[in-house]
Amino acid sequence: MNYLNKLINSLNKAPLTIIQYNEILEKNDTFFDNIELETELLVSNGLPLYFTEDFVMLKTSTNLIEDQTFCVVDIETTAGNAKDGQIIEIGAVKYKNGQVIETYESLVNTREIPFKIQELTGITPEMTHNAPNLRAVLEEFKIFLEDDVFVAHAIAFDYKFISDSFKKYDLGELCNRRLCTIDLSKRVIECERYGLKYLKEYLNIEIENHHRAYSDALSTQKILKVCLDRLPQDIVTTEDLIKFTKQ
Repeated sequence: MNYLNKLINSLNKAPLTIIQYNEILEKNDTFFDNIELETELLVSNGLPLYFTEDFVMLKTSTNLIEDQTFCVVDIETTAGNAKDGQIIEIGAVKYKNGQVIETYESLVNTREIPFKIQELTGITPEMTHNAPNLRAVLEEFKIFLEDDVFVAHAIAFDYKFISDSFKKYDLGELCNRRLCTIDLSKRVIECERYGLKYLKEYLNIEIENHHRAYSDALSTQKILKVCLDRLPQDIVTTEDLIKFTKQ
């Protein structure tokens, strides 16, 4: 979806009329020739579109931060990309207005796990024998994620790996709005380093099992909470927050 960034940039400036929205889709290389089908694809892939009779907008442009659901995600994998490896565990925590409202975690059936990954995570192939296969886990996770804001620590890795895995199994790709807690931490927390382990120590977050997906997702959620509590008062909507992290 090469046109996606153009569409999001336009929606971030102001709501689009239905005519303007249709023109963007008509002038770009879309998966479907039909605008309604393409829109359904975008929504099913997590783009938080909201339609009125005359306009199209991002829900995140009007959602107050306290009304937004953030899905905080972490994965463990056998390699640095989805081409050479696979996900072996997904953990996720849904966070809204100061509360964890839902959680997800699953190992993935994996025949071979490099020894260095076993050492790092503690996950062995034997531990995954009764776990569902990757496609089943990805399907479950996509339903769980919905169109929530995807949050991760060093988000580029988790977001791309999951999106590429979706594409590999013909499950679409990620179009969710995204938020990196490293970038956000750098804006509101003054410390020497911003790695997950260091921030946990600095903020006295006592969660064990580092390098296990659910534990790291929960640690990231705790960091997100600290960051949101320290935001400047003029950061009000979810899109305000996303832009703030990139400044």
